[in-house]
Amino acid sequence: MSQAALQSADLTITERENLRVLATTAAERSYSPYSHFRVGAALLLTDGSIVTGCNVENCSYRLTSCAEQGAIARAVAEHGPKIRLRAVAVANLNNAASMPCGACRQTLTEFGDDATIILYPGENGAPKETTLGELLPHAFRPEHLEPHHSRTS
Repeated sequence: MSQAALQSADLTITERENLRVLATTAAERSYSPYSHFRVGAALLLTDGSIVTGCNVENCSYRLTSCAEQGAIARAVAEHGPKIRLRAVAVANLNNAASMPCGACRQTLTEFGDDATIILYPGENGAPKETTLGELLPHAFRPEHLEPHHSRTS
């Protein structure tokens, strides 16, 4: 069995449902007056902690912060730079398909690995899941940097 399949099997149905509910609750706190696309994220860290975030828009659009980005920043602020992701749930209140965007995939890769489970809404909000490795194959990771630029604590 692959590492991704093993990790997926370790995430219970209750854990999946809880992460989805927490992501939806975070989406309810979204600041999205321009797009009205309210997104929330819930991160399950390998230490068992759960951290949430929501999207925060800005009238310049370019400065908008995605829910996943907000959750990662909060997780690092609360738990330190060595956090590792076990699973990520994304939800929105628009009943629309919603996977992490490209920038969020790269940010999640900084703290997760190919086996990190990604829970997201598919068409008509149907629950779907995949892994980070399937979302971003051949990801650029810290270990690709020269040794003197590697991740530090």
